[in-house]
Amino acid sequence: MVSEKSASVVASSLLKLFQRVVPPARRRALFLLPALWLLGGCGAGSPTLTVPVSQWPGYEYFPLAQKRGLDRREGIRLDLPAYANPQDIVHAYLRGDLKLAQLTTVEAVDLCNRVPKRCPVVILVLDESRGGDQVVVDRQLGSIAELRGQPVAITPSTLGPFVLSRALSRHGLGLGDVDLRPMPLETMPAAIGRGEVRAAALFPPFSDQAIATGRVRPLFTSREIPGEIFDILVVDPGFLKDHRTVLTALLRSWQAAHDLALAEPGPSNAVMAAREGVSPAEFKASLAGLVFEPLARQVSLFAPGGVLERNLKALRTVQASLDLLPADAPLPPVDGSLLRDALKRAP
Repeated sequence: MVSEKSASVVASSLLKLFQRVVPPARRRALFLLPALWLLGGCGAGSPTLTVPVSQWPGYEYFPLAQKRGLDRREGIRLDLPAYANPQDIVHAYLRGDLKLAQLTTVEAVDLCNRVPKRCPVVILVLDESRGGDQVVVDRQLGSIAELRGQPVAITPSTLGPFVLSRALSRHGLGLGDVDLRPMPLETMPAAIGRGEVRAAALFPPFSDQAIATGRVRPLFTSREIPGEIFDILVVDPGFLKDHRTVLTALLRSWQAAHDLALAEPGPSNAVMAAREGVSPAEFKASLAGLVFEPLARQVSLFAPGGVLERNLKALRTVQASLDLLPADAPLPPVDGSLLRDALKRAP
């Protein structure tokens, strides 16, 4: 083995050689290479940002931006790994494999509780669900009120429990009044088909699959609770501090994708539908349950004590009632400064 003293001598010799061979003006650039590598940059090319994508219509606009070159127009390149389940994205963030994530507000609250030192910061509202999230109920039951004591499928890590709690509260019931059956989203349609549950809280494409069994129909949707169900883009706080410029470009790329989808809906929907594995007509129909706010109209959502902060607190209350986290768990901070920077278009 090499002794510590010998290793120190070798290191000192190498440093002196480095200082003699490399001009001072180039040393700082060489020291920055590891940081550029972590960001995903490659040489003189544009920096690459990794944004994970799971199956949800509102998450398809970064893939559209990549497909149509809108990211490169903003001076960045998007790397968009596909994840079968949002929980896989949560676990990747926990491991430190991801610095950015498209998530529900519930998943962001969960992450903040599990890794408070890397509590994700909310920097963009991807969509608001107004009809997309649903409680589907057995056709033999006449109302949400008849779910008392009945088995209801939920996925605890999603917005499902929150949506179900809001539906039940309209009829004087709470989550404790039904028989909650936790299960993965992708198994819910089959469980409904077998009659194992009488209702489920879910969203497209799983809600479409459940309704296709002919056994259930939607009796409550997020359309009835506007301003409460959001999907968001979150970022590791350390990454946010060090990479504001490229993150601003990312937000501009997202807005450019939405502008393109409005200008060319047919071709744009075809691109996004292909990734979702549905027809363009089915994808268009799924968008009817979502609201997309442009960057300029999102600034107020990020105000102190505003819509987003209140929503995160309400979600924490529901998750705490399910014993999924403490009632005083930390909450993700909301930061609208990148939105404001993105709206200041460079000359």
